[in-house]
Amino acid sequence: MSNDLQWLLIRKNNAHIVKRVPEGPVFSKEAGNLTNIHSFKYSGLVNSKTIDIQATGAGIQISTTKKGASPHAVNPAKSVSSVRNRSGGRRAYGVVAKIAKRGYRPDLRQAAIARASALILAQKEKKAAPPRKVRGKKATEFGLTA
Repeated sequence: MSNDLQWLLIRKNNAHIVKRVPEGPVFSKEAGNLTNIHSFKYSGLVNSKTIDIQATGAGIQISTTKKGASPHAVNPAKSVSSVRNRSGGRRAYGVVAKIAKRGYRPDLRQAAIARASALILAQKEKKAAPPRKVRGKKATEFGLTA
């Protein structure tokens, strides 16, 4: 079945659509959708070539569908190749850009880099805020200085 025909069948109704406001944007929570926008371009269900970026404990995991893999395979885990990036944030951007750019899905390069960037930023530990300095004449009179 072609990608276009699959999109025509599932674009109006599927389990992954998230509609919050009747006239607002329609989102999708499917695997392989980099921007979570319900459209043919970003859909992870109907496109034969997908890039999926997920957060793991050690960093991020980049998964792509293998060339010639059938979406109706008996063992769908064998139709996906994964790269787990353990080298840090800067290297992750390069790996993601390389996978998207090398002819796989160059139109998704910016979205893939943005997704990887957001996941890496979310995994960083927040710095503790320094204690606030007490200011003013009354604070020094009452011995409230830190």
